[in-house]
Amino acid sequence: MGRLSTHVLDTARGTPAAGVRIALYRLSGQERHKLKEVVTNSDGRTDGPLLEGADLTAGGYELVFSAGDYLRASGQAGEGVLFLDEIPIRVGVADAGQHYHVPLLISPFGYSTYRGS
Repeated sequence: MGRLSTHVLDTARGTPAAGVRIALYRLSGQERHKLKEVVTNSDGRTDGPLLEGADLTAGGYELVFSAGDYLRASGQAGEGVLFLDEIPIRVGVADAGQHYHVPLLISPFGYSTYRGS
């Protein structure tokens, strides 16, 4: 059964990033349709997959991580303009039967991602 999942790590602090809001969108041409919004738990993970089974179909998705809110709440950023605020990551699902894991590693001035397992 295929699924789409994520987790967020705070590389500046060396800890999971708890309390990060993530909006998930399905892409359709130039439009995007919001499917859900979740928040990471104390382990930096969502409580379940973002999508799984029949809800995961081939196509494009966008995860938008509210990194700025997290960085402010964790004391790593002030109220002014942030270098990183919302971080959008677009991924393509070619085979809806596979597991697509999208980790996000963040700090106040950089981020990275990859296809995890």
